[in-house]
Formats: sequence, C-alpha cells, structure tokens
Amino acid sequence: MDHNKQEIIVQHAGAINGPLLIFGGVYSNLQALEAMREVAERAGFSPDRIICTGDIVGYCADPEACVQGIKDWGIQAIAGNVELQLRDGEDECGCNFDEGSRCDLLSRQWYPFAQSQPSADSLAWMRTLPHHLQLTLGGRLVYVLHGSWHNPSEFVFQSTPWPAKAANFEATQADIILAGHCGLPFLDQKEGKTWFNAGVIGMPANDGTTRVWYAILDVNDAGAVIGTHHALTYDFATAAERMRTHRLPASYALTLSTGIWDNCDILPAIETNAQGQPLFE
Repeated sequence: MDHNKQEIIVQHAGAINGPLLIFGGVYSNLQALEAMREVAERAGFSPDRIICTGDIVGYCADPEACVQGIKDWGIQAIAGNVELQLRDGEDECGCNFDEGSRCDLLSRQWYPFAQSQPSADSLAWMRTLPHHLQLTLGGRLVYVLHGSWHNPSEFVFQSTPWPAKAANFEATQADIILAGHCGLPFLDQKEGKTWFNAGVIGMPANDGTTRVWYAILDVNDAGAVIGTHHALTYDFATAAERMRTHRLPASYALTLSTGIWDNCDILPAIETNAQGQPLFE
C-alpha cells in the first residue's frame, strides 16, 4: 500500500512536563526492550513521558512479545513502516530498500517470520497507532514521526542536507522533530529548529559495539532544547541465539554481537565511512 497517499493521522498528546525518554526500532528484540523498560522505570519516567518512534517489529525473534510489551507498558508510540505494512496485510516490510539490494534480499527472510507472529489483538492494537504524534514540551511544539512527514520510509540522516529536514518543519510548523527509521542516533540543530533521532534499541548503530541507543529530551528554563543520547546494554547473546533458533538472517544475529552492520546499502557516504567508530566518545 502507498502510505504516502493515506490520510495522515496525528494524535495530539497535549503539554508534557519534564524530560521525555525516546527510543525506536525495537525490531522484535525482546531482551533490549526489557532492558529499556528497566532503565526507564529506574529513572522514574512515567509512561506518558516515554515515546517510541516506531518499528516495534523487525529483524529479531520476538515480534509478538515486543508488541504486547509496548502495549502493556502504556507508553506513547507511533506506527513505523513495519507496523503499517503488517496491519495492512502487505507482503513486504515497506522499508524503502532498493530492489535487489542486500537489505531487500534479507528482508525477504525476516519479514515473513514477523508477519506470521502477531496475534489478532496485536494487529488490532497496531491499527490504533497514529502516523504522527504532536505535543508541547517547555512551550516548544514537538512532532514525532517515523521517517519523514510525507513518507514513513524515508531515510533521514545527520548528513542529509538541511533543506530536506526544513521541509518537514515547514509542513508541521514544529520546533522539534523526533524521528526514527534510519537506525542511527543524531542531533541536528539549525535555524532555531531541532531534528533529533534517538537511534534504535533493537540493533547496534554500526559503531563496532554491542550498545544500542535511546535519548532524553528536555527544554530548560531559558528555552534551550537539550537532547542527549544514552547507551543501553542488554543481553545481546540471548537475542542473537533466539534469532538463530528461528533461522532468521545469520548476518543480523552476528551484528548483535559485533556491532557492525551486514552492509551499508542505505547509508550516505559520510555515515558509511564512520562504520566501526564508537559513538559519542
């Protein structure tokens, strides 16, 4: 289904006080999700101050448990492209991989498994997820989206030219955009606007470590937007073993242990050249 032609559903969350915890890309990695919830609860984040930027389902072995885990946690979440495809009964992941690319070929292995797992209850819950979430934080208008305003499968990176990001600010009139999809954490601030990608918790960030990433966002008393990235450690060995048990792509299971992506098909040159370099150090 062409999601660009669907009516865009925006959920209005109102004003939120205090910092937000943001993560995305659970990718069916139950061990990472359980670690994320433990960290959030230990830090005192209530569910209304936690946001998932989509792609709860993905490469790893526990799609149903992860969907139910997010649902039961009661946090705020939007639909990623994978949830949109699953709930619409589509036969591919909708990730915007180039046809015939390595990512495309591997998706033909993991997506059928992901499609076979969710219960009717999980699919019904996915249909309640909005495309975007709107809220205010410290008087700043915040939009949560997956890829971009017009396309949940658009890859937007740190190196993506600012005019492409500016078009999203123009469409939303937002001060802050919280995005997902690309798999890499970054903060880009220009012209009084903030594009903030928390990164993902389901796969490492191609930096040669097993760490995964979440973020915290706040607006201080002076009105400055403060976004910080934080590493999450979890039981990656169990997550990888569960992938092997279910005969999911071995190269993605290996990535959990090495921190290096199988390929850089989706990455611009700048991000490709940064492969294996630890982040935020």
